[in-house]
Amino acid sequence: MEAISIGLLGLGTVGSGVVKIIENHQDKIMHQVGCPVQVKKILVKNVKKEREVEITDDILLTVDANDILDDPEIDVVIEVMGGIEETRNILLKALKNKKQVVTANKDLMAVHGAELLQAASQNNCDLFYEASVAGGIPILRGLVDGLASDRIIKLMGIVNGTTNFILTKMSQQQRPYEDVLLEAQALGFAESDPTSDVEGLDAARKMTILATLGFSMNIGLEDVKVQGITNVTDDDIQYGKQLGYTMKLIGIAQRQEEKVEVSVQPTFIVDSHPLAAVNNEYNAVYVYGEAVGETMFYGPGAGSLPTATAVVSDLVNVLKNMRLGVNGKGAIAPQFKKKLKEPDEMFSKYFLRLQVVDEVGVFAEITSIFSQHGVSFEKILQLPVKEKGLAEIVLVTHHASLLNYENILLELRDLSSVRTVKSSYRVEGGTK
Repeated sequence: MEAISIGLLGLGTVGSGVVKIIENHQDKIMHQVGCPVQVKKILVKNVKKEREVEITDDILLTVDANDILDDPEIDVVIEVMGGIEETRNILLKALKNKKQVVTANKDLMAVHGAELLQAASQNNCDLFYEASVAGGIPILRGLVDGLASDRIIKLMGIVNGTTNFILTKMSQQQRPYEDVLLEAQALGFAESDPTSDVEGLDAARKMTILATLGFSMNIGLEDVKVQGITNVTDDDIQYGKQLGYTMKLIGIAQRQEEKVEVSVQPTFIVDSHPLAAVNNEYNAVYVYGEAVGETMFYGPGAGSLPTATAVVSDLVNVLKNMRLGVNGKGAIAPQFKKKLKEPDEMFSKYFLRLQVVDEVGVFAEITSIFSQHGVSFEKILQLPVKEKGLAEIVLVTHHASLLNYENILLELRDLSSVRTVKSSYRVEGGTK
């Protein structure tokens, strides 16, 4: 049996995991695809660098991507090197050269996914990207295959392990954000520059991919409303706990009729909701389908072997398609034209924390503003603060439109009795 040859772009954490799994799981892969699979060439930045994985003599390390792209014996290109523009050009050439492609690159797929998928279809090639969202969790395959007959109405999930680790430690150990971030960096859960994670951009890219697949609609990164966790305080988390909530960075993609909304933001989840129990670096995506109801995909969202497992699973699917001669036949263009909700069509509960003058009639002023916009309260806390003459009010609203809620915030900030709006968060779970 002739072996299938692989060209690997990148030999970092995930690339090393891919090499290990292909070597260690060779018997299982052969059983599924009917022939041996071997990594023939690997693109690296430095050929002489010491590796955490042993590279055998029959594997060529190269610093030139064309050594892989122009090799007629290489059947599949696996991309785990990251980057956007240069990587896009490399993968477009790979597809033009009739090579099947597997990528773990969420940044690339969020920005150029539609173009790359079209190029794959035009060249009768597969382009699979399961590992681009939630590491080892088979969420994309679950949406495309497992829930193919259902109509997805909502996707809600924890899709960034770094922020989930930080918020878990802040909640369980009552530590400040800056302190926990340093620990996350020391443990390798956060990069030296954590901006992409903590400002929500990483999660937004993943939600772009999930929403595009889940709703069969070309959602762009610019369509996602994004807010990070850098302003979340221990006081916010503790007040939320008193009211029965857990703080998570949540990605939400929701469809109503033909219109959708997609966002990433710190969110209070009702303690009884399964997502509230997803801790540390773990990821989970909660899927609402019209027919199936509610399902949850849970597991490690990052790491060498979990992510590499998703990459090699995609590879196995590519090889099965090669054996059947159906590469490039599975791509389906988005079914629906993109239509985004307006602020008056987006509804949620909200947590609001205010510092106010501690005088008679202040609360009546505040409730009057809410009632003028048709918004009522589900929960209320009023607490004294150290500064004399001030009090803190914590409110949780019933469902309100984003438009009404933003107008309420504007009016509250103009109210002389409101010293400051300390924080405001979306609330998910529980009854309407």
